[in-house]
Amino acid sequence: MPNLLILDDEPAICSSLSFALEDEYTVWTAKEAEAGLELVRREPIDCILLDLNLGHANGLELLPQLKEIRPEAIVIMMTAYGTIESSVAAMKAGAYHYLTKPLHLDEVKLLLRKALEFQQLHRQVKVLSAAVKQQQSYAGIIGKSQPMLKLFQLIEKVKDIPSNILITGESGTGKELVARAIHFEGNRSQAPFSVINCAAIPESLLESELFGYEKGTFTGAFQRKIGLFERSHGGTVFLDEIGEMPLGLQAKLLRVIQERVVTPLGSYESKVVDIRIIAATNRNLQEEVAKGTFREDLYYRLNVIPVHTPALRERLEDLPLLIDHFLMLYAANMGKEKKPCSPNVQKLLYKYEYPGNVRELANVLEYAVALSQGDVIVLEDLPPALTKRQPSSKPSGAEVEGVFIPSGISLEEAERRIILHTLEQNGGHRKKTADQLGISERGLRQKLKQYLEAE
Repeated sequence: MPNLLILDDEPAICSSLSFALEDEYTVWTAKEAEAGLELVRREPIDCILLDLNLGHANGLELLPQLKEIRPEAIVIMMTAYGTIESSVAAMKAGAYHYLTKPLHLDEVKLLLRKALEFQQLHRQVKVLSAAVKQQQSYAGIIGKSQPMLKLFQLIEKVKDIPSNILITGESGTGKELVARAIHFEGNRSQAPFSVINCAAIPESLLESELFGYEKGTFTGAFQRKIGLFERSHGGTVFLDEIGEMPLGLQAKLLRVIQERVVTPLGSYESKVVDIRIIAATNRNLQEEVAKGTFREDLYYRLNVIPVHTPALRERLEDLPLLIDHFLMLYAANMGKEKKPCSPNVQKLLYKYEYPGNVRELANVLEYAVALSQGDVIVLEDLPPALTKRQPSSKPSGAEVEGVFIPSGISLEEAERRIILHTLEQNGGHRKKTADQLGISERGLRQKLKQYLEAE
């Protein structure tokens, strides 16, 4: 649920609004300015209902302090003495809207819903803007390591070539992403990109999906169906898990590749198709050929240009980029603020070997973003199966005062980790943290704004 702070010096207002909104929001209340500021520092507040006259404090003067601590929080001002001047001043100071007392509950609920929809849209725009600016990626594939740079160079070379391509790699390494990059970065990008998983469809249905059929070919064939090959004329057909294709269909696929024609089921008329075929597998097809489960001639026809997607353990240099990308993506999708990982979580994520590769990392971080309640993702936010598992490889990097610094990260990222670790060790106390780090409180505040809120 979204986190709502009601900051009003009237106990009746706090209790009545809290009671009315507690089913839709996690509600905190404060009757004094300092208590409200402390709550905003401690809790991931999404929206604030702020009274203009807060005892001896002025809500307009408090508003910039609240926004400095949590810039993305939506602030809605409340007052019993509304004037045009005060409403204009509130909007200039960063308030989302202005309500006059007595409050109408339906109006409050509607305004809160609209405010949170605006907030989520704003976060999604930030994610998209960051993705557009992301230089360490190619066609949406994240990476800056040598294996990934070689992969990007290969995609760039083959994207306009009509030759068949075979993508190999472990499950979860992004083989379909590579196939999409080849298609959409190339000269067939305006034509169809069709995907079919050869392992997910029974043989009889797979054949009709690929080749189509004529009306009356079998019971239930009430009208003609155009197959995937014919529908994809001019474009690309991506055959995922090609190693699972039955031998009978392999012979028919071979004819399509050799002659570039397809014959629908129940028809004697062949149709010419212009398609590029990209196949993918996590199996060793040469071993399957030796066992007799995959046709040798088809293997050589598909493997004209081999492309290999590296396992995540072979590109650990990309972990910081991938972690940052998924944290930002899932936070935006869930309408949350992006949070950093605690040093203990970072250490675990860098030690883990990821048998499920990037897909497993994405699932772990989606789980963590969904369950995290604090300002930082902690070990308790990770899937239990991950935290119980012993790390199977030693990470490349160093440990400084309990903070793991992996190889290849920037000086700025190393500084961020040390600051967050020290803050965590001091229970969130900023003065103690600043003293321990040897910087001013103002300097620490600016660093935290840079590393926590600006993300």
